[in-house]
Amino acid sequence: MKRRRPATEDRRLPATRMTIYTLHRGRLPLAVSLPHVGIELPDDQRWRYVGRAFGLEDTDWHLEKLYDFVRELGASLIVPRYSRYLIDLNRPRDDTPMYPGMNNTELCPTRFFTGDPLYRDASTPDPAEIARRIRHYWQPYHDALRAELDRLRGSHGHVILFDGHSIKSKLPWLFDGRLSDLNLGTVNGVSCAPTLRGALARVLAGQSRFSQVVDGRFKGGYATRHYGDPDHGVHAVQLEMCWSCYMQEAGPHAVDPERAGLVQPILRQLIETMLAWRPRA
Repeated sequence: MKRRRPATEDRRLPATRMTIYTLHRGRLPLAVSLPHVGIELPDDQRWRYVGRAFGLEDTDWHLEKLYDFVRELGASLIVPRYSRYLIDLNRPRDDTPMYPGMNNTELCPTRFFTGDPLYRDASTPDPAEIARRIRHYWQPYHDALRAELDRLRGSHGHVILFDGHSIKSKLPWLFDGRLSDLNLGTVNGVSCAPTLRGALARVLAGQSRFSQVVDGRFKGGYATRHYGDPDHGVHAVQLEMCWSCYMQEAGPHAVDPERAGLVQPILRQLIETMLAWRPRA
């Protein structure tokens, strides 16, 4: 006898893949991806990690809350369930370094952002385990993101991918000194139209509370570089924001409502600018 699917099951995706991310499908030509907000590690992998890893200190904390407004504005929003410590959704599957000649974390990171080991001795994932993680976690996320970008571009003729990130303001293993508060990345203008880059840069330059830079230390990760294709109607930008803009940088990494209340209007203005932008004919 053929088993009937539960009435609540989404028939568009295998059930196992539905637990890897959540996707809100919007109606306007903007998809927001927050690839590093996941805070879970699968039970069958927890034995590999040092105890410190369970604090998930390199998470892009609370961004799903800060950007929750994008849904009411009509944008799509995709959010992963699992931590970047399992697999980094913003790294290429072949693990090519994002920033050659500098310290980088890998597709399946082996170090904290401080440079300290993430795994216990002899428990680092081997090639077979990395391939499994790509197959079960990385690929489904990117399949969903690509499908959403294609859907929105098909409806509107163009689409923008906004890749949202946050990070501790001082991490000597990754960069010197203190990072600018708001770091817009467009791969030096390659991943989006110049008019879009200029419009977003003006939003950042038009406020004085937070330091800002365009295409500085963080020019855009895998998603920005891979999906950004302005000649074919796909424009991609990344925003790397310092934790200090909206939360305490020391544990327990709680949101500071006063700080968050100051930066969120700027984030909203960036999103509204992208929604209002149209490519030149």
